[in-house]
Amino acid sequence: MNKRRFLRLSTLSAASLASCGKPPADPKAPLRFGHFPNITHVQGLVAHQLSRQGKGWFEPRLGVPVEWFVYNAGPSATEAIFARALDVTYIGPSPALNAYAKSKGTELRILAGAATGGNALVVRPAASIATPADFKGKRIATPQLGNTQDVQLRAWLSDNGLKVTQTGGDATVLPTQNPDQLALFLKGEIDAVWTVEPWVSRLELEAGGKVFVDDNDTLVTVLASSTAFVTQRPELAKKLLAAHAELTTWIKEHPAEARELIKAELKELTTKAPGDPLLDRSLPRVVLTPDVSRAALDHMVDSAKKAGFLHDIPSLDALLPRL
Repeated sequence: MNKRRFLRLSTLSAASLASCGKPPADPKAPLRFGHFPNITHVQGLVAHQLSRQGKGWFEPRLGVPVEWFVYNAGPSATEAIFARALDVTYIGPSPALNAYAKSKGTELRILAGAATGGNALVVRPAASIATPADFKGKRIATPQLGNTQDVQLRAWLSDNGLKVTQTGGDATVLPTQNPDQLALFLKGEIDAVWTVEPWVSRLELEAGGKVFVDDNDTLVTVLASSTAFVTQRPELAKKLLAAHAELTTWIKEHPAEARELIKAELKELTTKAPGDPLLDRSLPRVVLTPDVSRAALDHMVDSAKKAGFLHDIPSLDALLPRL
């Protein structure tokens, strides 16, 4: 995928994506696979780069072609799933849960975990933030309204006694695409950012940012799919789960090879390969795991309710299908 297509897909609305057609019924139809240009999506970065090199990871294990799509954050990917333009994606749990709730439990399924950690609240030193109370009156960026870090920030502010709304409150939360956060941070136009790797490390290394909250435990990435994919192509879904778990293990056992693939893919998507200091800092913060627990999802539901995004959500029983 070229960079022009990445930018176009990241901004398409669900309505315009609907023209891309219905889910394929052909068992040999390509698997339409999404991920973000983030280090918390390690499996997606590695597999996408292997596809570019003609050494596809998923293709031989699934027996179908893979078409890759790249998004800035979760809400854009779930719009594509709603529009029947995407089958599976690496995504944060919050937009996955929001899509599940929005569709009353009918349109999205979580197949596996992918990663925990790799996200943090970073503050600008000149903003003079030393305690949670100091965030009052400050401007804080997140990658996208309703994405996992946006929900984490709003819930954290609420837990610390600050009331925020989508348009204001005690602090102002500004959904801002990751590539734009660094420039605004350097200019002093935002005081803090809650984001993911490699952007956390870039804020530290390139803008002197300081980590205020280092979130090592939260489930940050899952492997999710449309419900249609699970129901119409169940055997392929089983193969996908096995291939995802195998890929996760391979990355852990081959860190040097995986690192080079990550570097190459990020260069394709952002025009610049990350330097070794950036990778040295960011990669250890991301813990890869194919496991996903109901307790982790329940915690995210509670956070989303605090943030004002989930007022009513169906039982999560159908969200985790048995394959």
